[in-house]
Amino acid sequence: MKIFSFVLSVLRPVRFVILAFACTLLLLNNTLPAFAISSYQSHPTEGTTQLLETQRKTDEVAKSEPPKLKEVQEKSNKGLNEVQGDADINKMNRPENSQSATSVEENVQNFLEKVTGNK
Repeated sequence: MKIFSFVLSVLRPVRFVILAFACTLLLLNNTLPAFAISSYQSHPTEGTTQLLETQRKTDEVAKSEPPKLKEVQEKSNKGLNEVQGDADINKMNRPENSQSATSVEENVQNFLEKVTGNK
């Protein structure tokens, strides 16, 4: 029992340091997210032009009668699809811009070759 009480008496100053550290951590954790307020804040009226144009076309299609097949084919051939057109076409992966990409199978095979040391 004497050993137990001795250990507790030795740890008493350490407990204070741990408690002070935990309180400081909680304080900083609650105050530092407030620094994000100083970053750029968009104005509520700002919006992406492409998105607004897509929404406008969607509203037009929803209000009108169903389009004929020929109209849909003509609009679809202009871009990705009838409504979106060619908006963000450069951000999408297609066979034309993915020739240098490696497949999952090639990635796994390369990894296994590195692990086993076989080339």
